[in-house]
Amino acid sequence: MKAIQLTEPLNFKHIDIEEPDSPGEGDALVRVHRMGICGTDLSGYLGKMPFFSYPRIPGHELGVEVLAVGAGVTNVKSGDRCSIEPYINDPASFASNRKGTNCCEHLQVLGVHVDGGLRERFVVPARKLHVSTKLEYDQLALVETLAIGCHAVDRAKPAKGEHLLVIGAGPIGLSVIEFARLAGAEVTVLDMNEKRLAFCRDTMGVAHTVQFRGDGSEGSALSELTGGHMYPIVIDATGSAQSMSDALNYVAHTGSLVYVGITTQEIHFPHPRLHVREASILASRNAHPEDFGRIIRLIETGQIDTKPWITHRIGFQDMISAFPSYTKPETGVIKAIVEVT
Repeated sequence: MKAIQLTEPLNFKHIDIEEPDSPGEGDALVRVHRMGICGTDLSGYLGKMPFFSYPRIPGHELGVEVLAVGAGVTNVKSGDRCSIEPYINDPASFASNRKGTNCCEHLQVLGVHVDGGLRERFVVPARKLHVSTKLEYDQLALVETLAIGCHAVDRAKPAKGEHLLVIGAGPIGLSVIEFARLAGAEVTVLDMNEKRLAFCRDTMGVAHTVQFRGDGSEGSALSELTGGHMYPIVIDATGSAQSMSDALNYVAHTGSLVYVGITTQEIHFPHPRLHVREASILASRNAHPEDFGRIIRLIETGQIDTKPWITHRIGFQDMISAFPSYTKPETGVIKAIVEVT
């Protein structure tokens, strides 16, 4: 069976692997049709993802077909089209028993800690499959990306009409925007890349965008948009240590800062900057099972349109040669989809 393995940073290779075993109790055998390339995959390729281990078959944004199920499986059947919730948690863990399946202390994320979807078929716990009778595999592969933004906004708890700043307009930032808008927040987006900001304005209907130039002008622009108060909620989706360190500058007094991006580096800011605002800092990791069902329904009913997201498409055999270009902003990629089978 064909697969693609990231043997070490900057080095993919095609490999042959054994066929998966028949699904055991509670498991399902799936065929991978589509895989979305996300920031985690790019960071893993560049050696900047703190949770990534090598060698690894990447891929956790997946649209799959159920081929067979093991004993006791009732939530899916052969032929079902599904999105995979790729966070394989230990149901008996401390975090899981506190509804923290997304941050279980024994968590194994597909494509990060254990092998993921850049292979034709594999076995997965059936409880991690979320069915849709309406969505195409492309759409199902985007559910996990959207789930990251969904959970981050849930962590932030914006009120309707409240100013919310999203820093970073990559795929995760865009998913945050989707759910901030659904919550009724007044969204501003800050990014260095004018093409991404134009996508936010023209395709996603974001009214307020500010380009980061590093000369202090962005702070003045953000202050003006909020009447001088700055933002009650700031969500940083960059994964940049510098951006994450500076993000507190844009948080209003009594406000909250949510980190959804990940960095291997330390984050620094003077404590008085946090203390004087009595600000809250929150982490947002992965997503919850119910987020997947919610997102599937939102796409099915047309409340979220995923079509503009897919800007690049590549076949399985050509992925290795194309992948390095997706790390470069000038490529203009929003979301690249790999056609695995």
